[in-house]
Amino acid sequence: MATPRSVRLSDDVLGRLTDLAGRRGASVSSTIERLLDEALRREAHPGITFRDGPSGRRAGLVAGPDVDEVIRTIRGIQEERPQDVVAAVVETTSLTEVQVRAAVAYYADHPAEIDTRIAANGRAAEELEAAWHRQQEILAGPSR
Repeated sequence: MATPRSVRLSDDVLGRLTDLAGRRGASVSSTIERLLDEALRREAHPGITFRDGPSGRRAGLVAGPDVDEVIRTIRGIQEERPQDVVAAVVETTSLTEVQVRAAVAYYADHPAEIDTRIAANGRAAEELEAAWHRQQEILAGPSR
């Protein structure tokens, strides 16, 4: 439940905030809440940032992939090398141990958010593959 709060902002900050909210088609209030929530998450999880993309706003490693991609990689490697998964991820990717552990720490605090992204990305990949198969059938021409 949201509780009303009074906040004083400089004219400069309010102007930039209003511009950002307008560009995103959001209210100033919802923009403040999103920015504050992300700032608090970044404070709790150094090495994590938030970025926009075709599938929406998501958590990612600073100068690295999205957190959900790291977690998917970890899950894939766990099946093959469950004993030292962090070292295995570091060996098979361009990520450092610090980056892998930052993604794991964020996931530990926000599993539902990351699991939802993983599931959505899986569905999108399946839809793209199905579309590609349909296109290939068309390009192959009529069956003889």
